[in-house]
Amino acid sequence: MDEPISSAERYPAKYWHWLSDGRIQCDLCPRDCKLHEGQRGACFVRGRLGDEMVLTTYGRSSGFCVDPIEKKPLNHFYPGSSILSFGTAGCNLACKFCQNWDISKSRSFDKLADQASPEAIARTAEHLGCKSVAFTYNDPVIFAEYAMDVADACHERNIKTVAVTAGYIHAEPRRDFFTKIDAANVDLKAFTEEFYVKQTGSHLQPVLQTLKYLKHETQVWLELTTLLIPGLNDSTEELQALSEWVARELGVEVPIHFTAFHPDYKMINIPSTPTSTLIRARKIAHTAGLKYVYTGNVHNEEGDTTFCPSCGVTLIERDWYEIAHYHLTPNGHCPDCSAAIAGRFGEYAETFGRRRIPVAIGG
Repeated sequence: MDEPISSAERYPAKYWHWLSDGRIQCDLCPRDCKLHEGQRGACFVRGRLGDEMVLTTYGRSSGFCVDPIEKKPLNHFYPGSSILSFGTAGCNLACKFCQNWDISKSRSFDKLADQASPEAIARTAEHLGCKSVAFTYNDPVIFAEYAMDVADACHERNIKTVAVTAGYIHAEPRRDFFTKIDAANVDLKAFTEEFYVKQTGSHLQPVLQTLKYLKHETQVWLELTTLLIPGLNDSTEELQALSEWVARELGVEVPIHFTAFHPDYKMINIPSTPTSTLIRARKIAHTAGLKYVYTGNVHNEEGDTTFCPSCGVTLIERDWYEIAHYHLTPNGHCPDCSAAIAGRFGEYAETFGRRRIPVAIGG
């Protein structure tokens, strides 16, 4: 049974309307949940209390950590910098392979031990020297009101904001949400409708629409991640179709990360992704013309490294999330051939490294 919604959780949510039968419909994402009094949506954190939609996780987090930006993963957004990361609970997708399932699939709020105002989060990020704040661990789309307020507080202190998301969101909230975001890593979970329906309980086209919107109608820095699951979304044909679509619709300079699956949640009987699959995917994407293709969740030096697409020189050599060698000008050019490298760059001092530091935030 879902927890009842209490009056203490009454933070007014946006994006809903009344239906003729007395229910209210959530207009945040394509699930279009239709709710009677006291019911929660599929995400579990948005629900109806009285005559309004409420967000039950505003100001409540599953924890805060300082991470390397490369862990998001973002390889072309201020490489080597640190980022304050947090999430809440719940999710609007139902991925059987979720690797943060204890947070995203939570149906109780015992995970939400940390409380913090938007101002406290921004202040802490500044104090810790973080270049940016990430909405991650679960999808920030479902706590959009909280994330947008945090983003406003961060921007007042010149702190950047990052969304790690599946991109499953309707047009109006998408416009409002991404106006507040500086960079996004979007999970393109597969390239077939069958996979999205059977394995995530959602649909492919809304995600593709979000990707095209981000690339062509915003200034958000965009990178993609596809988790390759053996036998489900790792065929040569699907990887070719995905790579060609990215090249054609988003452009060859959008970085993509092919990452390794490990058995978890409802997919404990599927083996881990072999490194050879990631190497094959990387080659397919390069053949399609993509300039920046990475591998993740495995130790693969070539797949971690940023190369100049013009002259081939090594620009950023990584060892997991740690930068071993940085050879890029502050304005993001190759020092050997002067080619511009896609991304957001600045003065590079030193790498934050592969550390992950839990932090407490009060207020």
